[in-house]
Amino acid sequence: MASFELSAFDRRFQAISVVGAIEQQSPFTLNTGFWIRDPNLMIQWPEAAASNPRRDFLWEQTCFEIFIGVHGEDYYREINLSPSEAWQAYQFEEYRYPENMPPQVAYDIELNQLKRTHYGLNVSLDLTEFMLVHKLKWSDLYIGLSAVLQTSQGEQYYAMQHSSPQADFHNKRDWLHQF
Repeated sequence: MASFELSAFDRRFQAISVVGAIEQQSPFTLNTGFWIRDPNLMIQWPEAAASNPRRDFLWEQTCFEIFIGVHGEDYYREINLSPSEAWQAYQFEEYRYPENMPPQVAYDIELNQLKRTHYGLNVSLDLTEFMLVHKLKWSDLYIGLSAVLQTSQGEQYYAMQHSSPQADFHNKRDWLHQF
């Protein structure tokens, strides 16, 4: 298991810490956890949903995200995970394209489990169809973790790193995990 301390885009905002962990389980399961430290209870959490529905626009509230890139390819996937236990997966052909809003849903990634925990969020994703259709091995993939946190101090953006002048989770340079 690899873990990453996510950094806030606003470097002055230090009130909340976020750690993301990634674990590959053969042959096609990706497990990810997000651990939150919010001692001042600043995060605004969405209401619970029933039975892990797929929903769009989850990033408009507190939301955790996983980006899956493929070495040498432009296409990628974005998975949005809400502490409400709703989720969605999107597919892109290249950087933020197509520009549809909401983005085009990806049905080649399935949810095994999504659970809010006392420390944050746990998710297990089934990448079987995505990996088989594109003939991918784990070593072909790289992962970006990010979070949009609605707080009493406004919206805060967390990622493995921020190399753009604006918070931009679609910037592949910031997807640091490789298998």
